[in-house]
Amino acid sequence: MNKAVRPAGFSSANSEISESPSGGSSPQKTLNSKLKVISLFAGIGGFDHAFDMAGGEIAMQCELDKFCQSILKKHWPKATLVSDIKKLRPEEMPDADVWTAGFPCQDVSLARGNHGRNGLKGNHTSLFFDLMRLVEAKRPKVLLLENVVGLLNSHQGCDFGVILMELIERGYAVSWRVMNARYFGVAQSRPRVFICAWKGDYHSATEALFEPKRSADRGSERAGFVTQSKHSTGAIVPQLAYCVAATSGRHTGNDWSRSYISYPDAVRRPTPTESERLQGFPAGWTVPLASVPQPARGFDSERYKSVGNAVAVPVVAWIAKRIGGIVAAAVKRPEEIDLPEDVLKLAPELRNATRVLSFAAIADEIRAGTFVRKWKSGGVACRDMIIEGTASPAPSKIVPARFVDALDATRPDESYFLTANAAAGILRRVKVVGRTLFLPMSVALEKIVQAAGESPIDEGGDSGGSKFGKSSIRPARTIERGSFRTDRQFSAGVEIRAD
Repeated sequence: MNKAVRPAGFSSANSEISESPSGGSSPQKTLNSKLKVISLFAGIGGFDHAFDMAGGEIAMQCELDKFCQSILKKHWPKATLVSDIKKLRPEEMPDADVWTAGFPCQDVSLARGNHGRNGLKGNHTSLFFDLMRLVEAKRPKVLLLENVVGLLNSHQGCDFGVILMELIERGYAVSWRVMNARYFGVAQSRPRVFICAWKGDYHSATEALFEPKRSADRGSERAGFVTQSKHSTGAIVPQLAYCVAATSGRHTGNDWSRSYISYPDAVRRPTPTESERLQGFPAGWTVPLASVPQPARGFDSERYKSVGNAVAVPVVAWIAKRIGGIVAAAVKRPEEIDLPEDVLKLAPELRNATRVLSFAAIADEIRAGTFVRKWKSGGVACRDMIIEGTASPAPSKIVPARFVDALDATRPDESYFLTANAAAGILRRVKVVGRTLFLPMSVALEKIVQAAGESPIDEGGDSGGSKFGKSSIRPARTIERGSFRTDRQFSAGVEIRAD
């Protein structure tokens, strides 16, 4: 326990909590005036849409991708839109209470595998330091960041230590938590790490991501992936999909096998509209304005990519409502702080496997790039103290959702369905890596291959009916993978080209 007079700018107090309609709890008061928000790396506006629903006002957006820019202009025609964060000057930015940033994750994503991961030194994620350049100059009250869970172990945990150091040294208290969209009202398992940095206020940073009561019992992690649901079009899907990927409808790494949609004798990938629903966007969100020139092959590739790179809107909406309530409450903090007990009262989740460490003791190793740590799934960092624990990815009130409810009302055209070649490739790869497919999908894939006249071959051992002549199968590309342990028995860790 560390009792002390509150350092300038740092605070601690309790505020009133009430149940929110979307589950969990949030500060009781609402905003008297709109919360000003700047959205960096805005994508198609997942953060923006969530803060809109929480009563915020989008003051500026920054996004480099031309297709994403067209979607932002469609939904926020009056917001200032700039393209390149590297060229953005602080004096060009309006004042805002909250900055959001889903900074690019290609260099730390689990789908790349350890050998393909460049961490914060990569060309994409190094844009984080452009964000810090702007933070240094403008010092917004709140930063809300999102990234893949791989950020916690990128470069053996050193990269996440750098992020904490960059924020703490600028006077921010920082909380982080791995949260899974499946518990917030969307039918996909999408774990992501959210980071909330609050200028000089560890209480508010903690309350933004954690509730003062334990999370709900999540039940069986496996059940959602094997329970079957049938749609009026004849489609059969598990109750829960896995991640919507940013690969033109083709799923990479650990996320492909449970997002396909099965029929008795066919398998297809989700349509762009279904992918939007699985991310919590309204259907048609990424349909561009008529003035946007259409590529010869249509907009599907751009829509898949942009939706797959987006945040799950309901998770951000849950956080945005909490942030808005905290800002509106404007609670005066007492002069004393009590670490780590204050944090553990505000976030009882962190009492699971709690670890406390001194930032001063690890700062030199972080700067030298030699720091090694397996960060836990939740924590709070304030000045010299870091408190972390094994936090649940769910709120105190889970919002259920079903994959089948995200499906389109009519069966799509044949361009979304897998060829026999793709079906054979999936079955063969599943055999190689020893994974288990969703049963209706496995049966349908076998039927597709058999109907096309593909013939099994004897390669030694039991083929199980899922080995086929080499002349008719294009090899699948293996991608080294990592994932939450609860998902490992369900996915094959490969990329299948679905022609």
